[in-house]
Amino acid sequence: MARLKYLWLALAVWGTVHPMYWFVTWFRENGFDIMGMVDAWHANAASSGLVWDLTIAAVTLTLWILFDAVARRDWLSLVTVPTIYCIGVSCGLPLYLYFRARRAV
Repeated sequence: MARLKYLWLALAVWGTVHPMYWFVTWFRENGFDIMGMVDAWHANAASSGLVWDLTIAAVTLTLWILFDAVARRDWLSLVTVPTIYCIGVSCGLPLYLYFRARRAV
C-alpha cells in the first residue's frame, strides 16, 4: 500500500503536466482567451460530450471528497477540491487517492 500512494502522486503530477502542456499551447496560439477556449471545447458534439463527461465526473468526485473528508475527519484532503476545477479531474482524483492512501498507512 505504501508504494501505491506514490503511484497516485505520480499520476497527479502527470495529470497536471500533460493537460497543462496542451492548454499552454492553445493559449500561445490564441492568446489568453478563456471564453475562446470554452468555445473550442464545444466545437462539435464529440468534444461537448467529453466536456459534460468531465463536468459530471468533477461534481461527483467533489461530493465524494466532501462526504468522505467529513466522515474520516481528513480536512487536509479538501485541498484536492480546488485542484479538480483549477487543474482538472486528471490531477484531482489521483491526488485525492494519494491523500487517502497516506491516511490508511
